[in-house]
Amino acid sequence: MSTLEIVLFVPMLVLAYLAGSIPFGLVIGKLFFNIDIREHGSGNVGTTNAFRVLGKKAGVAVLVCDMLKGYVPALAASLIFGPWATIFIASAPVAGHMYSVFLRGSGGKGIATGSAVALALAPQIYIVVLGVWLAVLLLTRYVSLASLTAAIMLAVLTIVEHEPLPYQIAVVVVLVLVVWAHRSNIRRLFLRCEPRITLPWSKHTVAGPDKAR
Repeated sequence: MSTLEIVLFVPMLVLAYLAGSIPFGLVIGKLFFNIDIREHGSGNVGTTNAFRVLGKKAGVAVLVCDMLKGYVPALAASLIFGPWATIFIASAPVAGHMYSVFLRGSGGKGIATGSAVALALAPQIYIVVLGVWLAVLLLTRYVSLASLTAAIMLAVLTIVEHEPLPYQIAVVVVLVLVVWAHRSNIRRLFLRCEPRITLPWSKHTVAGPDKAR
């Protein structure tokens, strides 16, 4: 690393983590609805619960914000640093989202933020993974199952396509974290009591407990 890269690395790493730590679902819920999103739905501060509790418009706003806080640091790092430094900075907002300093170490499950990192670093793979996520979601209406499948597909494609070694290591680590974060969802999937989403054109109602975590 050059002197400039060394000087920039630590501040960018810290800023990326802090950006990732901003719980936009909680912020938007309190600012515009006077609702603490953690007290409703699944209790999660991420995009899925924002859609469930705050509605479509607020859910889209949370989705965009959660993706931007992953995309911008990852893209900036890729333009300045090599793969090793890039992957540390790109992973920081995902870690921040999942283990937010503003929420005393709790947070969301990192799917929207992590997907934006993939978009910034490997856009072609991202398109395929997004297609898989949508297909599973439309077929099953389980966001958790779609997210887990997408995380597995991202890891597989990153390795198969011979992306830089740091990226391959990072996606495996992220996959482990995603599976761990979804451990309660996995249990409910096996028990067949995981809540499903309601598609705009569907007559189905959301199934499963409202307070499922």
